[in-house]
Amino acid sequence: MRSDQPNYDVDPTILQPPGTPVWVADEAWRELARAAARLDRAVVVVDCYPGVDEQAVKASLERVFDVVVSVPDEAARPTEEIDALVAANLGDDRVFGYITQFNVADLYDEARLAELRRRVHERTGPIVLMGWGARLAAPDADVLVLADMPRWEHQLRMRAGMPNWRCKNGDEDILRKYKRSFFVEWRMADRHKQPLLDALDYLLDTTISADEARLITGDTFRSALDAAITRPFRFVPYFDPGVWGGHWMQEVLGLPGDVPNYAWGFDCVPEENSLALDIDGVRVEMPSQNLVLRKPIELMGPGTFARFGADFPIRFDFLDTFGGGNLSLQVHPLTGYIQEKFGMKYTQDESYYLLDVGDDGGVYLGRKPGADFDEMFDELEKAQRGEGSFPDERFINRFNARKHDHVLIPAGTVHCSTRNTMVLEISATSYIFTFKMWDWDRVGLDGKPRPVHLDHARANVQWDRDTDWVTSNLINRIDVLEQGDGYRIERTGLHELEYIETVRHWFSVPTLRDTQSTVHVLNLVEGRAAVVESPTGAFEPYEVHYAETFIVPAHVGEYTIRPADGAGECATLTAHVRGTEFPRSVSGEDLRFSGRSAS
Repeated sequence: MRSDQPNYDVDPTILQPPGTPVWVADEAWRELARAAARLDRAVVVVDCYPGVDEQAVKASLERVFDVVVSVPDEAARPTEEIDALVAANLGDDRVFGYITQFNVADLYDEARLAELRRRVHERTGPIVLMGWGARLAAPDADVLVLADMPRWEHQLRMRAGMPNWRCKNGDEDILRKYKRSFFVEWRMADRHKQPLLDALDYLLDTTISADEARLITGDTFRSALDAAITRPFRFVPYFDPGVWGGHWMQEVLGLPGDVPNYAWGFDCVPEENSLALDIDGVRVEMPSQNLVLRKPIELMGPGTFARFGADFPIRFDFLDTFGGGNLSLQVHPLTGYIQEKFGMKYTQDESYYLLDVGDDGGVYLGRKPGADFDEMFDELEKAQRGEGSFPDERFINRFNARKHDHVLIPAGTVHCSTRNTMVLEISATSYIFTFKMWDWDRVGLDGKPRPVHLDHARANVQWDRDTDWVTSNLINRIDVLEQGDGYRIERTGLHELEYIETVRHWFSVPTLRDTQSTVHVLNLVEGRAAVVESPTGAFEPYEVHYAETFIVPAHVGEYTIRPADGAGECATLTAHVRGTEFPRSVSGEDLRFSGRSAS
């Protein structure tokens, strides 16, 4: 492990101009009252994202408004009807469902909404309509507020006992609550939220609590997103323990040590990460998905947007097994399978970039020659029934690994990393579509067996990927693209079956890059710190630190990266969507991966 003093920033923020208005705690609620008071018979809508504590928000509003109406209480369909509506999306599986095509309006009784609209029209004074879907009751509200919630915070609240929306399932298995959120509620919520982003008058952050709410104007919200796509930035990472988790991130990144381990670190998962604004020292948090939904072309580029829509397709995360255990033996679904069975547009192709490797660290990848498919699944089923351990050495290859190895894992490939590895996982953003085949006779941190999906795995394992094939196609396929005095540029993957391209730059001098109108996701995989700069001064110099993932929006175009003072040689790994570049020439040179001196 590295022994440098940790400088990884666990809470990156985006600095806003001095004097930007922000209201905190009671003053936030009073500002909403003042906004209503400036209008005659004002209708205020506070639309809430799932995970917002609606009762706490309602109680805070009632301190400053005489009439506060919960739109879900007044007009939502009964829970039993909602359950019946989405039953096909949820199914019986503990983990997997099917992406819903329903909208928030489908959760409401239109006759009761119409009655509520009539009451609002006949009111004699200000009124507040609040709750998820509140805007349905007042599409032309005088004051529109979005009470937003990052999905990671929502997950933490569900773990602590929060039920799904309008449900009485607070004590239910967290995987089932997450499933309902992932396949149903969050999908509806983002469709409902997207048109609000250009119309909202205020954004309300209750991530800490309603008592510590932070309020900014809609103009501040939009200008912050407008500025974000003009410069490099980072999402707010989050970390989580796991049954196989390790301790590398605690030691090297300086994470708090009051947890049993850290298994995962999520540094670029826009649907679940946050963006944090720094407004004169006040931290305002929002889902980073807001940037994807509102500025998708500027962020991702026209080519990536044309392929994926407002869906950020690249994920960077950490898998830490130093001092821990092997990941579960697993496989990811093929594209046709994930579309048919789960309603997802693309599958979870991925790769493992080895940031660090300890004693005997390695990867399991592909099958051994002569292994029999049916026999392997017979043994897996016996292990699942508790009739002995799975004899992995008979069926699955195990390769030793070294720091900076890059292992490519197209969907359908049996794989996992071993203990004593620190993996930077670069993958498509499909999140939860891992079919566990064997979990090394373990149970989860909750004491329950971790879900294994052998039927799904059987339908997706690509049996032709044997030792020779994975050695030739998936391990360290390094091509040197360009090198010169102080730099070397290498293509490291991904496999031709995958849509993500990755390029590694080694540099001890400033190097010039170009997004070519497609988003770049980077991680500083070697070196204490590096500085990202604009050749034209379009943005302030931006310092990144070892193991930090950062985004360079497509809108940025040219940018340079150099080692920070005294940092020595550095390396970045850059991912982008293959085939979405828009080439352009500078002095007749294609600068897509140029490493020439930027002086």
